[in-house]
Amino acid sequence: MRSRRKALLLAALLVTTGLAVPSPAAAAGNTLTVNVGTTVRPVTHVASGGLYAVDTGSRPPLGQMYPLRLNHLTQPPPGGTQLGNGATEPCCDGLEVAGKVTSAGAQQFYRMPDIYPNFPYRWVSWADWEAKVRTMVQARLNATSATNVDGWELWNEPDWTWNTAAAGAFTAGWTRTHRLIRTLDTVTPIVGPSHSIYNHNGMVEFLTNARDTATLPDVIVWHELDNDSYLNVAAHVADYRAIETSLGISPRPISINEYASPSQVDIPSVAVHYMAVFERHGIRSAERAYWYEAGTLNGLLNNNLPTSSYWTYKWYGDMAGNIVQTVPGSWLEGVASYDSTRKIVNVVLGGDSGDNTVRVNGISGLGSQVQVTLLRSGYGGRSTNQSAPITVSSSVHTVSGGGISVPVTGMHAWDSYQLLVTPTSGVPTWQQRYEAENATVVNANRFTSTSASNGGYVGQLDGTGNARNASFVDFLVNVPQARAYTMNIRYANASGATATHGLAYNGGAWSTVSYPVTGTWGSFGASVNATVNLNAGWNTIRLAKGSPNFAGGTGYAELDAITLS
Repeated sequence: MRSRRKALLLAALLVTTGLAVPSPAAAAGNTLTVNVGTTVRPVTHVASGGLYAVDTGSRPPLGQMYPLRLNHLTQPPPGGTQLGNGATEPCCDGLEVAGKVTSAGAQQFYRMPDIYPNFPYRWVSWADWEAKVRTMVQARLNATSATNVDGWELWNEPDWTWNTAAAGAFTAGWTRTHRLIRTLDTVTPIVGPSHSIYNHNGMVEFLTNARDTATLPDVIVWHELDNDSYLNVAAHVADYRAIETSLGISPRPISINEYASPSQVDIPSVAVHYMAVFERHGIRSAERAYWYEAGTLNGLLNNNLPTSSYWTYKWYGDMAGNIVQTVPGSWLEGVASYDSTRKIVNVVLGGDSGDNTVRVNGISGLGSQVQVTLLRSGYGGRSTNQSAPITVSSSVHTVSGGGISVPVTGMHAWDSYQLLVTPTSGVPTWQQRYEAENATVVNANRFTSTSASNGGYVGQLDGTGNARNASFVDFLVNVPQARAYTMNIRYANASGATATHGLAYNGGAWSTVSYPVTGTWGSFGASVNATVNLNAGWNTIRLAKGSPNFAGGTGYAELDAITLS
């Protein structure tokens, strides 16, 4: 499926240069700085996604998906016939996997040209394409229970797969297809242009036409597939934002729905570099590229069991609260979070060899001494299973000057590492509080407030009517026992009358939660309780203004957090 980038396979020969893939021979003695007091944004697991990552049945098992807190996927459209990477039959139809993906907490783009079996795509005619578009859109409209479709991706890598000779200019084709979809579906976002590489002139041409024809995408998409891509994300985002400003276009969310080259995708420390730059530079969602087998979470699983890279994403999935500032030291890079409820600092790092240091600042609130646990992923490639990460050390450190400096000795540049910093006692054995802004938020928005738990909340839960514009928040929770739990919901309701949401969990029956009037919007302190009967392990709890099989809530309420007890 990715033959247009055979040249990238040659990059495997460059892994010892230290230029694009971290090298075991890279210089040692660097420091990664983590500033816990400097918030970047809420945890949403931006980089946890994939192209063709999920198939039907047990490929992959939901039990392996849950811990990753998948953010976003790009899947084939309804009726897709794409035979990628040597497959003998189509897979991964977005509607067929919709229930599974929703259970795991993710949203989907549908890649429309994957209705064709071949890659590069073989254009037939405009009549053929438009008939296919109508069929795909109608199939989605008929799927009235599917709530996780948040984008039609009109084409894939048009900078080299669009047949200009037969179909005309891509800009004109974009306009024509966009307008056709909007005659059928006025709600589902349209995303693009999905260029194979970021190109300034190409983006200017595309956006100028889209602005002038009133066919702007709702989400901007491009790919980062070169070996130096993670070094270029900052410059690409800055250039794109400058283009928006110059053309008078309001800011769009950015999705990188294919990232990492073939020589990079299975190296745990490279994944850390992508996670860090995507979080640091405001990417909304990002997805591992599909170079090999479908339905394997893009190589995180082999025979449905974890590889070493899986643990990198599992550690990232463990993050809750806020992403906090990290400052890399040469090739030593990392992404970090702080969960203020449990007082957990979670740092995922990698990219250098030898003896290095992690400096964690701003942790005086954790006590005069802290427990520090260090794990490493190992490195075995995509065809080797690894049942668990490797424990490196566990020790108590004295906080000095508001922080600690933790030596990480004998690093391997291809491994990733997890550094957990917690109080020496009193840390809950399981997560009980779940922030709404960390959850799956559909047709609503995240906001900040000093009175909100962990500083964030979800508002504008206003949509009802059908599966495309219903508003809800899905909390993916993990509990130790099968039993009834009390769920405390922190909320705000300044509408002047009692508001209601629907409550359902694990796809079960709906009940109603009532929110009495509070003082002002964005001001939290009030809460209500509900009882939920949960399974041991992972569960999905939905609080909805609108959702399939639910008549719809009344009034308006904002959600801060839920606490299970």
